[in-house]
Amino acid sequence: MKKLYTIGVAAILFASCKPSADVTTPSTAGEAVFTNYLAVGCSYSSGYADRSLTVSGQLNSYPQRLFEQFETIEDGFGANGPFIQPLVTGDNGYPEPKLVLGTTTYCDGSVSLAPVTTTLPLDSNGSWKYINPINNAQINNISIPRIRVADYLVSGYAGLNKYAQRFYYNPAQRPLDELYSRVYNLGPTFFTVWLGVTDVLGYAVAGGQGDGTGNALPVTLNIYNSNDITPTSVFTSAYDSILKAVSSTSAKGALINIPDVSALPYFNTVPANGLYIDRQSYADTLQALYSTLSFDKVFLQGYNYYIIKDNDDQTRQAVPGELILMTVPRDSIKCAGWGSTKPIPKEYVLTTDELQNIRNTIKSFNAYIEQECKLRKLAYVDINSFMKTLSTGMAYNGITYSTEYISGGAFSLDGIHLNARGNALVANHIIKAINAYYKSTIPQTDANKYPGIKFP
Repeated sequence: MKKLYTIGVAAILFASCKPSADVTTPSTAGEAVFTNYLAVGCSYSSGYADRSLTVSGQLNSYPQRLFEQFETIEDGFGANGPFIQPLVTGDNGYPEPKLVLGTTTYCDGSVSLAPVTTTLPLDSNGSWKYINPINNAQINNISIPRIRVADYLVSGYAGLNKYAQRFYYNPAQRPLDELYSRVYNLGPTFFTVWLGVTDVLGYAVAGGQGDGTGNALPVTLNIYNSNDITPTSVFTSAYDSILKAVSSTSAKGALINIPDVSALPYFNTVPANGLYIDRQSYADTLQALYSTLSFDKVFLQGYNYYIIKDNDDQTRQAVPGELILMTVPRDSIKCAGWGSTKPIPKEYVLTTDELQNIRNTIKSFNAYIEQECKLRKLAYVDINSFMKTLSTGMAYNGITYSTEYISGGAFSLDGIHLNARGNALVANHIIKAINAYYKSTIPQTDANKYPGIKFP
């Protein structure tokens, strides 16, 4: 069995390069068996990109790339097809229309390339409910966009998440119960788990508007605020239960840790010091406007830090290291005085305190994931370090990839999720970790051959 802040964008020309690979090295499984591969995860594992789920996104997910490379194993322990994902029916987006790169005109008359919502009809015919009639309803990639580790303990979760509702056996049960059912159905010999990103990301995308300490109480039984960080005790308990489920067939596998979400393009496209003042007289006007407030004010001709509302609802100037979310409306900045005569609302800002909450939590969660790898003898995939390398620019077969929005070539237009090339790069990093731990020799895929962002 197998409303985004717009930046000017120059067209990126990607060179056609052949991957550097030693074709004389046989592909072997080493100490693992890859015949039945199961992927468990959230948005990052499902193929979600450009703010929606599309069939091309699913077919370019990193689990799909991994399966293809597992198929190349020549010693009899490679993957056997088919690799089944709960595919939607088209490329326009489900349940929301996807983002595409288009032309936008702003309040001051300026025109620029920017992500816009596609005007094509939604993929609704056949997308809402997925039923696979073959191989006893086999599904190899059971990743759910937006699911958190905490959500695995929520009864009836599929009623709260359309992506889960599409293919769950019993929508009334917990995701943990669904996981056990899928494991029993497939009998995986190898698995990957990439969960936990959304347990932190919801807080970050909300501008840090939750408690942020990992100790928030549930809104109701087992349903935690999606705009907050998952409590540590809940995370570790649920993650442990997930691992018991996926390893119930004595399968081997790899656990993928959590990247620093604050490094994503979504949080780094709008510079906190993006307030441009073209004359000193206007800088003096702003200095006088805020003269009655106690924060340190520095307004000079040139680039300045925006005026924001912080997490204490105080008006002040942003400081180095603080982040402005990509969704802050550009028209509000250009024509309504946001960031200058009016503070940018706190839901569009990550302050130093909020960023510390995020980074402390990721460090704690990752330490737990690494500990579980050692305890259960699983490969540990340090995707956090990989993303840090990507943020400074990573050369791959003649192309430099980075976390720069659009021009970096690895992320989709939502600024959070990877595109096809980014997923292939992640697959290669996972393969490196698998090869190192299980003494296998699985070849990498050529990330450059997959599609990037399509320019109009």
